[in-house]
Amino acid sequence: MAFSASPLALARQLLAILNRDGDRLRRIDDYLHGRHADPYMPAMADDEYRLLAKRSISNWLPLLVGTPAQALYVDGFRPGMVAGGLPAQAETTSDEWAHWQRSRLDARQAAVYRGALTYGHSFTVTERDSAGRVRTKGLSALKTAALFEDPANDDTPHAALTVTAWPSPDAPGRARMWDAREEFAVSFKSLDDAKGVTVSRVSRHGAGECPVTRFAALVDLEGRTLGVIEPMICLQDRINQTIFDLLVAQTYASVKVRTATGMAPPIQRDPETGDPVLDGQGNPIPLPINHNARRFLFAEDPDVRFGSLDETPLGGFIDSVDMSIRHLAAVSQTPPHHLLGQIANLSAEALLAAETSLSRKIAEFRTAFGESWERVFRLAAELAGHGGAEDYQGEVIWRDMESRSLAQAADALGKLREQLGIPAKGLWRRVPGVTQTEFEDWEELAEDEDSVGQLASALTRATSDSRSETYAEAA
Repeated sequence: MAFSASPLALARQLLAILNRDGDRLRRIDDYLHGRHADPYMPAMADDEYRLLAKRSISNWLPLLVGTPAQALYVDGFRPGMVAGGLPAQAETTSDEWAHWQRSRLDARQAAVYRGALTYGHSFTVTERDSAGRVRTKGLSALKTAALFEDPANDDTPHAALTVTAWPSPDAPGRARMWDAREEFAVSFKSLDDAKGVTVSRVSRHGAGECPVTRFAALVDLEGRTLGVIEPMICLQDRINQTIFDLLVAQTYASVKVRTATGMAPPIQRDPETGDPVLDGQGNPIPLPINHNARRFLFAEDPDVRFGSLDETPLGGFIDSVDMSIRHLAAVSQTPPHHLLGQIANLSAEALLAAETSLSRKIAEFRTAFGESWERVFRLAAELAGHGGAEDYQGEVIWRDMESRSLAQAADALGKLREQLGIPAKGLWRRVPGVTQTEFEDWEELAEDEDSVGQLASALTRATSDSRSETYAEAA
């Protein structure tokens, strides 16, 4: 797709994208935060019905975002090949990792993943701060748009824009825009007012391409992005409707109804005349009957008959809710026990099988997000002026977040060491929960132990040689 070279034309296109996608993304945002569509209710519903509808909202969607996001954690970066063709080692003292720590991405990376999983995509921008240091920060999909020549395959945007202030009656909206060379300041009256857009040049950003990077959870060959929330909205509405029906049945029909036939209720009478008190339509006004589980019903007339109407069983509603949640788990590739909280009597093999689908989904997200982080590291290297700007062989290191016991991991790693001959140091990263800093500490301790061992061996050999010479002289 060809784009106009005019910054004003690019700004108009990017604002039009935000306007086009705004309703869909806001609907996704509403469902994420529990602002769901009301369940169906009668047109003449009273306030009590509406209160039950409000209480029927049971928001499961944040769990669908949080479950994979909590398994995504970048713990290091391994550059590409170094001199001699040997693979480089990940180090916390590298320039790439210094940029990561300076940007505080240990904590802020989670917001990037959650945004991409929620809306289908999120963004980061890599730039120099006022002190000249390179930093990367996240950008919201609700306020950011990017243009790609080939949105399905390109990782470098032609241009990108993020809104910094929405327009108000007193002031126009403001935005920042980047192309392959420069940054621009954009002013606009509204997203759909192309004539109210103005653009002014700010400065060159210093990178050889647009410094904005897209993080997409899923991109099809049409360039469309899809998150985990939008496909689940129908199932979420079904769960809300079932819970609403359950609350209605629980409120109005979950108790036995006492009935009486052959008698009329007592009516209100004028205390002076004894005449019945009539309502506006000429009917006697009955007295309220104070009846509860502690009172008995009796009548003087032998023709009066008492009875009861059975309560509505709630088991069917509960089963329906359970079935809908299971459907939600299956379609979203989320283990059912994560949603239902039922993990009793599950063997280790059954638990592993239940987690397999989620593990595959997380591996897919890691592959997509890893490519985006690698571009971020290349941009940071170019802006900082060190040699990683063309490093297309580098890769991020994801922390192993699988739930395995340390005893199981130690047993498996020991077998790999003994049966396959894999060096022990090569298995250190497989230890559950190990961080890059701990890994480097282990390396230093191993080197210290090795040095001590070599010194002890040298002293032992020297002592043995000295004793041998002494024996020889004595002989």
